[in-house]
Amino acid sequence: MISMGFDRYGLDKRQPIVGFIVLILTIVWAITLNQKAGSLPMALVAGLMIGYTLTRSRYGFAGGVKRIFYRGEGSLTIALLVMLATTALINFGIQWFAASNGAIPAWEITSAKQALIPGTQNVRIGNISVIIGAFLFGMGMIMAGGCASGTLSDFGEGEGHAWIAFPFFVLFAAPGQYFGYILDNTTIGKIGVNVWLPQYIGYWGALLLTIAILFVLYLITKYYENKKKAAEAWLSPKSDWADYEKPIPLDEKHHFKWWSWTTYHKLFIERWSFLTGGIGITLVASFIMITTNKAWGVTTPFVTLDQKIFQLFGMQFHSPAFDETAKAMSGPLLMDGGTIRNIGIVLGALIAFLMAGRFKANLKMTWADFSGYAFGGAFMGLGSRMARGCNIGALYSSITNFSLHGYIFMFFLVLGAAFAIKLFQGKLDLCPMYMPKKVLKEDITYE
Repeated sequence: MISMGFDRYGLDKRQPIVGFIVLILTIVWAITLNQKAGSLPMALVAGLMIGYTLTRSRYGFAGGVKRIFYRGEGSLTIALLVMLATTALINFGIQWFAASNGAIPAWEITSAKQALIPGTQNVRIGNISVIIGAFLFGMGMIMAGGCASGTLSDFGEGEGHAWIAFPFFVLFAAPGQYFGYILDNTTIGKIGVNVWLPQYIGYWGALLLTIAILFVLYLITKYYENKKKAAEAWLSPKSDWADYEKPIPLDEKHHFKWWSWTTYHKLFIERWSFLTGGIGITLVASFIMITTNKAWGVTTPFVTLDQKIFQLFGMQFHSPAFDETAKAMSGPLLMDGGTIRNIGIVLGALIAFLMAGRFKANLKMTWADFSGYAFGGAFMGLGSRMARGCNIGALYSSITNFSLHGYIFMFFLVLGAAFAIKLFQGKLDLCPMYMPKKVLKEDITYE
């Protein structure tokens, strides 16, 4: 029965076997890592959960900008706002509890014996480096077809654009770190705002202000979406779902059985909603915060990897710009929790696609597309490290830990993304000349 289901949708029924083998090997690797450090398997598990969630829900920050522009609908944008709000609520509890027990912000730590408030490592100055970095990153994620976490999950899915973008992302991460440091220490670079909201309006004030800002962004999204509907330039959130991603209704023909195509499809193939994906990411990000005492980040390990590569060619890194990666550089890459988590994201996405029988290396592209992916990756590498974070570290983890600089990063990221969409639409495969001309009948059904 299960085999027939795969055949019906043209999915590869042999791939789940490979997916199961990859999962077993990953478990074995986790056991091996546990013998070296107990934190490493937890990092791997977190990465697996993130990659699997991103893939099952088709979730991502780049899509939050692209979908509302190309399709006129804000379902993913709203899901991102819900994720920010729920994570902020959880982080409120974590930080309030830590502060109540004597913990202090990261920048006030003077001794290893002092406890810090988790997440305050992501409170940074919003200055020219952040503005330029966010704009470059926004452009890059549109050109490359994914943000930082999205590039990793797309890599595991076999997407050629991610396979091209990723090495350029890594290659330009260390230069971005250095340029950001240099710019930060110029006269203009020292001009900016460094605000951690709880210091000024308390924890309750910080939470309420964050929720209020996100609610205003929600209202703006719905207003824009309604305008697109009125102009008959809107498509349903579910109108781009493939047939095999759609739920199988439980009726007399398809009733619940533990060993059946309906059950397997529900567990491993059916697409999750954007809201489900957002809640899933919230839970994993909270798990990371609790187990590491730090907020989730993606791109700092890219700098470490870049440094390791440059060292092979005799290059040394003595600049204070690289103090952040000094600890990771002192040991093997596979002893770094952030690196392990990023590998986990790739593996989680790979396992998700294999279990669904839909993994296929997509390497068909023009030279123009290749160039777009490469430059997009380079822009993301430069931008993320100039801003000291990507859509995760500088936006998601900053906003949800009540840092004002996260909103600055968000604003200029959206500007950069919009600029890239306008500049490259019709010129790159990932930026097509397309806007819905009317509301389709099937869209009304899906709404």
